[in-house]
Amino acid sequence: MISFYSKKLAVAFTLLAATASTASAQQTITDQHINDLIQQAALRAGLPGQATSGAPQGAAPEQPAIQLTLDDAIKLALDRNLDIAVQRLNPQTFDYSIASQHAFYRPTLISTLASNHSTNPSTSTIAGGATAGAGILQGVTTYNGGISQNIPWGGGSFSGTLNNAKQTTSSLNALFNPRFDTNWSAQYNQPLLRNFKIDQIRQQLVVTNLNQDISEIQLQALIINTVSNVRNAYWDYVFAMQSVDVAKRSVSLAEQLVSDNQTRVEIGTMAPIDVVQAQSQAATQRQNLATAEGTRRTAELALKRLIVGGTQDSNWSAAINPVDRPDFVPTPIDVAGAVRRGLENRTDLQQARKNLQVNEVTLKFLKNQTLPQADLNARYGLIGIGGTSYERAAGAGGSGAIINTFPGGYTDAVSSLLNGLYPTWNVTLNISYPLGTTAAQANIARARIQENQVQAQLKQIELQIATDITNAATNVQSNVERVQASQSAREFAQRTLEAEQSKFEVGMSTNYFVVQAQRDLANAQNVELQAILAYRRSIVELERLQQTSLTTSNITILGR
Repeated sequence: MISFYSKKLAVAFTLLAATASTASAQQTITDQHINDLIQQAALRAGLPGQATSGAPQGAAPEQPAIQLTLDDAIKLALDRNLDIAVQRLNPQTFDYSIASQHAFYRPTLISTLASNHSTNPSTSTIAGGATAGAGILQGVTTYNGGISQNIPWGGGSFSGTLNNAKQTTSSLNALFNPRFDTNWSAQYNQPLLRNFKIDQIRQQLVVTNLNQDISEIQLQALIINTVSNVRNAYWDYVFAMQSVDVAKRSVSLAEQLVSDNQTRVEIGTMAPIDVVQAQSQAATQRQNLATAEGTRRTAELALKRLIVGGTQDSNWSAAINPVDRPDFVPTPIDVAGAVRRGLENRTDLQQARKNLQVNEVTLKFLKNQTLPQADLNARYGLIGIGGTSYERAAGAGGSGAIINTFPGGYTDAVSSLLNGLYPTWNVTLNISYPLGTTAAQANIARARIQENQVQAQLKQIELQIATDITNAATNVQSNVERVQASQSAREFAQRTLEAEQSKFEVGMSTNYFVVQAQRDLANAQNVELQAILAYRRSIVELERLQQTSLTTSNITILGR
């Protein structure tokens, strides 16, 4: 007992030394803060209290306590568990990937504004210069606009443009000055074979959606496993606390025996050596109590790890008092129904099926890429022209004096465009087909092998699910029998101790048999607790394997 508390004092003083060294390095730390740290160190070391300068003697900070049911623990884990918080963000990242892929099919506006002016020497009569070498001024102002869009159905693309240009010139041959040119055109490109049913963008879009589904399945699996872990950790903590209670009762019985034997020695009805034997048993029980206390603290920490959102969480520094106790109500297990539920709900099986769909989409795309390239391109356009026009007298080289002027502008060009005076159109079919083995054919062969592997994995997972659930159901039934046997053993151990104590009081038994009966009772109580804990854990495992943990805890995961 002295050695046990000495170790705790050593831990406390080690923490005190570390705190003091930190205080010397950082002058901003106050004495009160150091005293608080000393109090916390003593509390964590399990000491009843440490007095420090600046604090009242015997005063120790009280650790806040919370009453926690199993349902409360599960709710805290769903709200604050850091693993779930991290995994919950993964499906959201796919939303941005899907949005960026959908952006490929968003319409795009195109516009061009330009102004170009140049002066060139006249070198021929058709250049429009009055004399040889005269400068001909050319000016072009462009203002174009259009729209283009990729079509998600059939893999085609569409574009429409309206081009406008204003041209000015000093050439004597010009019939318009300024001249307004406008033209409108629409073009559609449609693949007929390759990239018609599926192309790379549509394939990646489907795969990304499936990967998002897989990410949500992984989140669901993590939630299910976390709920199961919380339930197991909760029952482990309850068992650890009950073990502490058993150890305390054993210490109480042992100390009572020591006290009774000392009384008997004083009145001369017992030898002193029998007191030593009882004291040895009491020391052993106190050692068992210390071990049980350490196990309880470890179990409490494991439960906190699952239900807090970090070291700043108020529950991290609070003492947890579990409210629920593990009940033992054996229920019949429908193994066939459990296997059926497992095959319907298991997330690993759902994920494998999604992976199979990914392979099927990839295989479909690769098969499409082996088709000939046949693209149909159709274009239709209209041309308009307008502006101030001239009537010139016949002259050398086609140039002459202006004899008549007809005012005009951009509206004339638009009018001629809308009247369809100058239509143009063309239709083109481009076909290409590679000769020999292509890379796409090799990729198809590899994708088929992967598809066969995934199908084999599906069967393997189904068989493993059936095997695991059957074993878990068998384990539940074995633990039922184990609990029932341990309860009978504990009852017999209790009766045996009572009988030995009665016989010892009338001198018909010895101190040795009483001590042995106390040990047997403590062992029987611990075995019963362990059996009930194993039963509860086996129930949790059976529900986890069926993926019914959420249903049992009345938890519903909403889809997107």
